[in-house]
Amino acid sequence: MTEEERSGSLHPVTSFVYSTHSIFRDMGFTVAEGPQMETEYNNFDALNVPPDHPSRDQQDTFWIKDPVDDRVILRSHTSCVQVRFMKSNPPPFRVIVPGRVYRQEATDATHETQFHQIEGLVVEKGITLASLKAILEDFLKKVFEDEELVIRFRPGYFPFVEPGVEIDISCSFCRAEGCGICKDTGWIEILGAGMVHPNVFSSVGIDSSEWKGIAFGLSPERILMLKYGIEDIRLFHSADLRFIRQF
Repeated sequence: MTEEERSGSLHPVTSFVYSTHSIFRDMGFTVAEGPQMETEYNNFDALNVPPDHPSRDQQDTFWIKDPVDDRVILRSHTSCVQVRFMKSNPPPFRVIVPGRVYRQEATDATHETQFHQIEGLVVEKGITLASLKAILEDFLKKVFEDEELVIRFRPGYFPFVEPGVEIDISCSFCRAEGCGICKDTGWIEILGAGMVHPNVFSSVGIDSSEWKGIAFGLSPERILMLKYGIEDIRLFHSADLRFIRQF
């Protein structure tokens, strides 16, 4: 078969995102999307990110010169789509938000200026951290195809959740005994999550005394790197088709 005759296929990130849609839809989630060019308010203020937070610095965020609004950026996370969704959809709801995001990063094997995120949001009465753990445990076991996978919560700080947690998974490469992949700890950091901060609910008009929320965010590239032993995130944007054809 010549190069011209070879049929195309989905990019591995696209394929992964589609597979997560299926997993989360089985748990009652819908999918929402939003613009990649976003207002400062939706990206920061509505998410309880204070004006002096370092992520607002010119060196950390891509600011856009817009003739109408000079406070426009390339979104640095898909949480701003959650803000848009909460403004126009009354609770209860479960939604995931996939999409490309942008940050002024020093490009290396584990950092890129553009990458993908999948964020999740559940707003219901009586939702708890236990609910968050159950949802993520089910999702991660299916993604890594490992029913023995164990997840661990650690305290973590994110302005838009309180309490915030960082979530590790037991290393499937060494069965948590310690190896080079997990730096001999038996655990691999995988995503951030937490209970939606009351200030975020206030900014979108949801009564935090009546409704509770959980939120989480993950990077498809990071999970694919772990799942398939990919050592350089830049390969996902490479023009070398030998990489893409492995999937």
